[in-house]
Amino acid sequence: MHILIVGSGIAGPTLAYWISHNLENSITVLEKSPSLLLYGQNVDISGSAVTCIKKMGLMPQVKHCNTKELGTRFIDSYGKPFAPFPIKEGSSASLTSEYEILRGDLAKILYNATQSHSNVTYLFNTTITEILQNDSLSVKVLLSDNTVRTYDLLVAADGQWSKTRSLIFPSQQVTISHQGMYSVYFTVPRRATDTAWWNIFVAQGSRTISTRPDPHGTLRALFTFMPTTSAQEAQWAEASRMGRKLQQELLRKEFADAGWICDRLLGDVAAAPDFYFHAINQVKMQRWSHNRVICLGDAAFCPSPLTGMGTSLAVLGAYILAGELSGMTTSSSSVSTSLSMDALATALAIYEAKFRPFVEQSQEIPPFVPGFMHPDSAWKRTVLHGFLTMVSRVVRWKWVGRWLGDAESRDDGFKLPEYVAFESKDMK
Repeated sequence: MHILIVGSGIAGPTLAYWISHNLENSITVLEKSPSLLLYGQNVDISGSAVTCIKKMGLMPQVKHCNTKELGTRFIDSYGKPFAPFPIKEGSSASLTSEYEILRGDLAKILYNATQSHSNVTYLFNTTITEILQNDSLSVKVLLSDNTVRTYDLLVAADGQWSKTRSLIFPSQQVTISHQGMYSVYFTVPRRATDTAWWNIFVAQGSRTISTRPDPHGTLRALFTFMPTTSAQEAQWAEASRMGRKLQQELLRKEFADAGWICDRLLGDVAAAPDFYFHAINQVKMQRWSHNRVICLGDAAFCPSPLTGMGTSLAVLGAYILAGELSGMTTSSSSVSTSLSMDALATALAIYEAKFRPFVEQSQEIPPFVPGFMHPDSAWKRTVLHGFLTMVSRVVRWKWVGRWLGDAESRDDGFKLPEYVAFESKDMK
């Protein structure tokens, strides 16, 4: 089977890893950037996704790249920490995961685990210009290097703003829901006074500022904002489509009086090696596949950073899709030449039936949560601080920690399926 995967983030290389173990498969991974994108903030691996990473034998590398974050705590108006949620072995009571890792580090681990496979080829600085054919016979694409290539399956794993998805799925079949919130993140120099905690400062005016350590000697800054007026929303929405300079000007203006270490972070933003200004969105599709094209990861079901489930869903989705494809290919004698559309359609339908309920569950966000964490008045912030203090004390009780479980033992309501083709892979 000849498979084209668009996107070298998390979902794409994870899928490439699993399907490459069938040596009859030939996998090409396209990436529009000239090289692997190693930027990005912290991502969580939890539940059954931890089991999946262990099956891949990659847990030692993940642990090696751990951010060494001690836990999560909040900062009050005087710059003093309160409501700590430290990491505790065997408990998931902290917002910090035991397997905290930077997105870029995880992407590099997955790339290194696949790029040396004889049947996996990475093509950088390359995109799909046009999908010429997508029918029972094949999917044919025109690439940006003016070559035409034919495949049995095309996987769009190129993020929430997937260009590949837009080439095949009508806009009315894709819902991108704005969650009323914007995030800006970048990397700044680390100072001797910085700690290994995830420090979160809730400022008045529906703003938050947080800093997190990384294993590279720098500090990751995150600003979030929830517009409270239509004028603010229009301004931030427009800025999200503008260039870096204008985005930074708006950030400085909006957070000028926020407090804590905001002045320092804003002073470093111009020299930051990375800078991302995003509207927080969810992606939902009526169907994830059409003929020989399927969307995967954020391109199909971005849950938004508010859920903390984006990476886990990408890893799990890739594993299950590969598993269903493996069941199809092992029962088909013609897979090395022309893949039956009926067999492929059945595999893709089973994949979606198995995984969609968990995806939809993971995308559920209580409507009050974003606003509660972004108070627009002093009294609301006081209520939030009191609530956080209470919760931080309650989760210290041993029985609460046992009830919550840990990131490795819990499955988040989704048990990892077993596939015959993957049974030879030892749990590591």
